[in-house]
Amino acid sequence: MPLSIGTVAPTIKLPAKPGEEVDVGALFGREKVVILFFPLAFSSVCTEEMCHFRDNWSVWSGLGCKVFGVSIDSPFVTDKFRTELSIPFPILSDFNKTVAASYDALHADLMGLKGVTKRAAYVIGTDGKVAYSWEAEIPKTQVDFDAIKAAVAAAK
Repeated sequence: MPLSIGTVAPTIKLPAKPGEEVDVGALFGREKVVILFFPLAFSSVCTEEMCHFRDNWSVWSGLGCKVFGVSIDSPFVTDKFRTELSIPFPILSDFNKTVAASYDALHADLMGLKGVTKRAAYVIGTDGKVAYSWEAEIPKTQVDFDAIKAAVAAAK
């Protein structure tokens, strides 16, 4: 079950690539943040999701929010995924699954794979609280891009 709206967002500090850690939590309480948990880099639905944000980047950046993808892939994989697809925002590696666990965004068992990140989306407002939370029951379900945009626009 995703975190409830109004919950103080758990901090996030993860590598975007080997040796480069990003402190997303430092933005909480100062900027609007979109966090996109996704199962695995290079899978079809995850690629489609990240490419949607890339292809509509002027809209997302125009909303005045920071966007971050998060998966359990290694930092080598998340960096390659971001680079090969020309994603204009960091894709973070939660290889140890600590952040996804704090957001309750891990599958216990996904087709025999333990602890794969769920497809989930969060908007964190400038007050540092969850303004939008959504989680897919089925990993092939795509995020609702319009709902995320509306949540960013409405967030404090």
